[in-house]
Amino acid sequence: MPTDPQREAEGVLRSKRNATRYQILVGIAERQPAVSQREIAEEIGITAQAVSDYVQGLVEDGYLRKHGRGRYEVTKEGVDWLISRTDEIRSFVDHVAEDVIGKVEIETVIATGAVAEGDTVSLSMRDGVLRATPGGAGSPTAVAVTAAEAGEDVGITDFEGVIDYELGTVTAVSVPRVQDGGSRAVDPEALAERAAAHDRVAVAGTEALVAARAAGIEPDFQFGTPTAVQEAAMRGLDVLLVAVAARLSEHTDRLREQNISYEVVEAAGE
Repeated sequence: MPTDPQREAEGVLRSKRNATRYQILVGIAERQPAVSQREIAEEIGITAQAVSDYVQGLVEDGYLRKHGRGRYEVTKEGVDWLISRTDEIRSFVDHVAEDVIGKVEIETVIATGAVAEGDTVSLSMRDGVLRATPGGAGSPTAVAVTAAEAGEDVGITDFEGVIDYELGTVTAVSVPRVQDGGSRAVDPEALAERAAAHDRVAVAGTEALVAARAAGIEPDFQFGTPTAVQEAAMRGLDVLLVAVAARLSEHTDRLREQNISYEVVEAAGE
């Protein structure tokens, strides 16, 4: 069922005739007394003849007063009609902003304890995932819109405060192309040691994948790595990127854009 703001706005938003009358009356109010109907027609996307017909109807309804060829004035009744329709539209826009869009702004996080719908929770970032802890002792806070047990997903809204955490860093191991040595140029033990010191491992290129697997590493990211590496670092995770030299720039360009710290090491130095 339509809400009250929806019903109020139907006169203009749901009636093509009233919407066009509203636009024409506004256009005349902006230009009076010398009015170009062709200019108004072009502005709102209808024919000049259609504007002429609407203008005649507005004159007959007492919303416009004609003072000669091409000269019109919006009457007091016309101004009152515009104000009432504008108030209705404003009410509808407020309804959309507060009651519709506001409800859409829901984030999904992981509950660290039992949460009931309507509870205030404190937010934190851990392992690259937002988590909600029951109670508002921390900062930032939000309000749960669903219930959840520990470890379950929970919807939250009405955020207050800023999540304070450090960006992750990226270490990029440059692997030569196969004709220049490929995966055989990488020391498996040294690569495995680097991987153990990072939260996630990404590979870009076949030589890089083979080098990672030779070191006993199954990568977390293999496809779409420029985006994946950036997203992981922005969530506070340290990433080891093993990449064919020719593909490094597509990753480092993104990291620079987001001010994410990174270093590039040569596979020969592993």
